[in-house]
Amino acid sequence: MKTITTPAIERVGVVGCGLMGSGIAEICARRGLDTLVFEVDEKALEAGRARIEDSLRRGVARGKLSSPEREAALLGLRFTTDLTDFADRDLAIEAVPEVEELKTRLFAELDGVMRRRDALFASNTSSIPVMQLAAATSRPGQVVGLHFFNPVPVLDLVELIPTLATADAAWERIRHFTEKTLGRHVIVSQDRAGFVVNSLLIPYLLAAVRMYESGFARAVDIDQGMVRGCGHPMGPLALADHIGLDTTLSVAESLYTEFKEPLYAPPPLLCRMVQAGQLGRKSGRGFYEYTVR
Repeated sequence: MKTITTPAIERVGVVGCGLMGSGIAEICARRGLDTLVFEVDEKALEAGRARIEDSLRRGVARGKLSSPEREAALLGLRFTTDLTDFADRDLAIEAVPEVEELKTRLFAELDGVMRRRDALFASNTSSIPVMQLAAATSRPGQVVGLHFFNPVPVLDLVELIPTLATADAAWERIRHFTEKTLGRHVIVSQDRAGFVVNSLLIPYLLAAVRMYESGFARAVDIDQGMVRGCGHPMGPLALADHIGLDTTLSVAESLYTEFKEPLYAPPPLLCRMVQAGQLGRKSGRGFYEYTVR
């Protein structure tokens, strides 16, 4: 049997160092990859660096990695506010907020920056059809969806999404990278808004919001019903807070735009909470109140 080999992906760029981007950068560095992280300004960059360092510190404290492994990961990380530093990257992973215009503009910029003609482009989008992002580049055959789950260092699932234009060679490389280099568990989805997980998850979360909005039950009772009655590790409203109500809203809007199904329509309460800045854990208030670190 002929052995198929693909060019190794060794130099990775991660665009965005929020909750998702910092987790993606961390697992890349922990697997020995040359990992370059971009943020828009020094303040955001330092916050992202601190988030990664804190996660690695907690990993050592919990026995998930050794002190030498932590030091090696830190040595593999570099940070920048200049996107042109991505010129030599084998792979760029976009992990910016779930805003289609922002992601589209970024893909066009990366296309002009990355010099390697075999460079791959991946989006961590949780809901936006990947073809819309690929169309912003001059090489749509090298664009895929690469959707991680939060917290990235803990959850090993990745949704891989090829578009109608993704080249076979690009698909082979990104799948090998995700499964073998990163050691993640891969599921494959067609390029439809929401992909596998969010297409199932978001209607469930929205149903819980509507139940709470109508006065059917208290938030804690809705959540405890699913935790204690159905064995879920977290109730739907607590999970929406964990994901971020703004992200939940963005994904719901993408799904509704794509499918026009009522079950994907965002409830008015969710829209009002986002407008009020009540975004869940990250803002300190959502369906519950939290201490913001």
